[in-house]
Amino acid sequence: MIEVSTHLAAILSAVAPLAPEKRTLEGARGRVLRHPVRAAVDVPGFDNSAMDGFAVRIGDLSALPASLRVVADLPAGTSDDPALRPGEAARIMTGAPVPTDATAIVPFEDTRDGLADSLAYAVVVTAPRGPGAHIRRRGSDTRAGDVVVPAGVRLTAARIAAIAASGISSVEVARAPRVAVVSTGSELAAPGSALRHGQIPESNSFLLAGLAEEAGAEVVLRASIGDDGDGPRRMIVEAERLGVDVVVFSGGVSAGAYEVVKNSLGDLLRFDQVAMQPARPQGFGRTPAGTLVFGLPGNPVSAAVSFEVFVRPALRALEGDTDAGRPALRVVLAEGWRVRPDRVQYVPVRLDRTDPTRWRAVPPAPGTRGSTRGLGDAEAYAVIPPGDRDLQPGDTVEVLLL
Repeated sequence: MIEVSTHLAAILSAVAPLAPEKRTLEGARGRVLRHPVRAAVDVPGFDNSAMDGFAVRIGDLSALPASLRVVADLPAGTSDDPALRPGEAARIMTGAPVPTDATAIVPFEDTRDGLADSLAYAVVVTAPRGPGAHIRRRGSDTRAGDVVVPAGVRLTAARIAAIAASGISSVEVARAPRVAVVSTGSELAAPGSALRHGQIPESNSFLLAGLAEEAGAEVVLRASIGDDGDGPRRMIVEAERLGVDVVVFSGGVSAGAYEVVKNSLGDLLRFDQVAMQPARPQGFGRTPAGTLVFGLPGNPVSAAVSFEVFVRPALRALEGDTDAGRPALRVVLAEGWRVRPDRVQYVPVRLDRTDPTRWRAVPPAPGTRGSTRGLGDAEAYAVIPPGDRDLQPGDTVEVLLL
């Protein structure tokens, strides 16, 4: 068997990042930024008020209470810059430009009358902490030319807001990888159809297509084929006609007599036994056209784990995402677990958050392990490395949050 890291390294070495495309901010959320975004303007673009209140000359507040004559009213969006002479103030709203002569902002709550009757006089009863109080200075957040968002990160709503605030309307992002998902097995039938003896409802294509979409990919083909003939090669031809970047097969990669992916794509894919449980048999290759082809085991949990460990990082690498991994933390096991001496185990677990300071990883109940039912309840994968000592309740393990 080869190590998980060895198989993953071979996959990632075959990945060439997709060409970037230009998108407006409206269509960029969820995509990976391919070039750093630099601010086009200072943020803020001018000295502005951080509070609703009065723009004042702080030297006028040496003795309190201080009565100041209000000579201007400045709402957000105004371009006025009124002069302030000694003993004068301007009523000002949050975000409005601070007059050049003002040295501080006094919030309404630090005056005698507040907003009421605030256009004639302001009687200040509490002085600001000092010059510059409640003033957001030009460029205090970002200077024009500063990097707002670095390359290689996925654009969230907050990151897009930061880009918009810096005066940028479009960005260069990676397009979504285009994926084809193909389940193999002559025993598979469409969900909801009448089953003859020996058939089961097909679910892996739904599982893997959903996981691909959750990873940011676009699924352009989802199909199921039997165990005879040259179906896998025909599916690759069809997928490449549709312009896919990745084809994912489930089933047909093990050691049986009817392993259709292994039997028909032996010249294209390398098939390895990887030191992991589940999902030991793995296939991977690349077509002459550059399409990445994965051969995953057919058991649903094995297929899901294979996707998480190998396919998802490849999809992220195609986008140039610098964060290809899942969030990880260490939690305690709610029950013991048998450790394998020769392979790492990926165990679907629920997270018991009853004690928020001590989360517990709860493996699926006996009878549901290895089933779609147990997988459906999982919130994380516990990663249990090889060892010579079984784990006991209360031992800590690393979990990958889903």
